[in-house]
Amino acid sequence: MRLALLLALTFALAACADRPEGNLIAMEAHIAGASTVDMLVATTRAPVDAPPGVMFGGERGRGLRFADIAVSIPPDGVRKIGDVQWPQQLPGDPARDFVTLRADRMELAEAKTAFDRRIVANPSHHALVFVHGYNTRFEEAVYRFAQVAHDSGADIVPVLFTWPSRGKALEYLYDRESANYSRDGLEVVLQALADDPKVSEVSILAHSLGNYVAVEALRQMAIRDRGLPAKFKNIMLASPDIDVDVFRRQIAEIENGHAAPPITLFVAQDDKALGLSKLIAGDEPRLGAVDPTQEATDDPARHGKFASADVVHAIGVRLASGQTLSDAKSNLGETVGAMALNATHAVGAVAAGVATAPFDAKGAAVDQRARRGQQ
Repeated sequence: MRLALLLALTFALAACADRPEGNLIAMEAHIAGASTVDMLVATTRAPVDAPPGVMFGGERGRGLRFADIAVSIPPDGVRKIGDVQWPQQLPGDPARDFVTLRADRMELAEAKTAFDRRIVANPSHHALVFVHGYNTRFEEAVYRFAQVAHDSGADIVPVLFTWPSRGKALEYLYDRESANYSRDGLEVVLQALADDPKVSEVSILAHSLGNYVAVEALRQMAIRDRGLPAKFKNIMLASPDIDVDVFRRQIAEIENGHAAPPITLFVAQDDKALGLSKLIAGDEPRLGAVDPTQEATDDPARHGKFASADVVHAIGVRLASGQTLSDAKSNLGETVGAMALNATHAVGAVAAGVATAPFDAKGAAVDQRARRGQQ
């Protein structure tokens, strides 16, 4: 097993040599049919001045820092939906590449002003917070979230929370400690959204190790306030790198309060990164790798109800079509897949089965039993 681990990491390291760097240099672009995604960024990373176009590195910063970034996405006719088209060389060509239109570091007051301006202009006053996973560089998190926000078509204001991942396959343990380091920072951001009277609704999407950051922040809020804010409508966990037993305790605290929001789990049925995490963790099962093919043990009418919100459907459809949430060019990456689970009941999957809702091509949540009956 150790040999397999070393081989996997060696191949992953070799595959990471051509990852993008230096793309966050602002340029002007006026391309017919192109789209712009504006996002507020909150981060626990330390800022860097070199190389240019990186902004924040993989080391841990002191406190929260903020940035305002705008990404230009080329016309749909020249790109594959679901992909980030990284420039082959810098500067990128906005007619066919993702490029940066604005990349400004901000103080807290400036960031709040910029966010409030956008949330007021958004008809639904709905913020979507994205927390990336292991082995993710700052600019990768920015461009990937811009792509997801654009391609999902969800009516949201994007807020990226990015924590100090070094963006290297061999730095899993450092990344894991950085995730733990960053949970208080995310809690501050989430509490600010909850306290902002201009915000009507908050959804959270986390991936991989970012789920630990998100769930721990939510757990802390639920313990302190005896529940989560009513504005928190949807929590989406994609391939969560969390020990199943740990999650069972976390979810108990989150749902112990009043009006707990639905938590949807998107699973990866063949996730090499979660397999590696399981090996490092002493062969303990990871939540994102539960078996979604097992029979549910409760009322089948519950299937699909947890995936009824528009934003969950929008994200679910993207994941069902092969959407990735990581740009780490390694053999440890995964496609999340099309299976959504009610995370409250998924914690019993190892022994008792789970409630599942696969998304069809139109984005509908399909009852698993009915689906099998049609085959």
